[in-house]
Amino acid sequence: MIKSKKITSAARGEDCLINIAGVCRNNTETTVFCHFPSEDHGMSHKSSDISGAFGCSDCHDAVDGRVKGTDYDGHTDNFYMRRAQTRTIHRLFELGVLKLG
Repeated sequence: MIKSKKITSAARGEDCLINIAGVCRNNTETTVFCHFPSEDHGMSHKSSDISGAFGCSDCHDAVDGRVKGTDYDGHTDNFYMRRAQTRTIHRLFELGVLKLG
């Protein structure tokens, strides 16, 4: 399990990288690191800090299922999460939080 305060803290003030069409307002004041489902999470345990993305409160509520009536299914939901995860990993490298070598 990867836990990193540097990864989760890096979300503060960043753009939303989940960007769900019709949901996202990209309010950088509400951006946090949103954990996505993965094989290493369980009941009341979050996924590793590499399994997630920077997301605004609106997108976070949508992917966590707190918003009823959103117009997308599990396949679309998975698309947004995995696209955002890739974008976030790239951004973490740009910020110098993640490094190779």
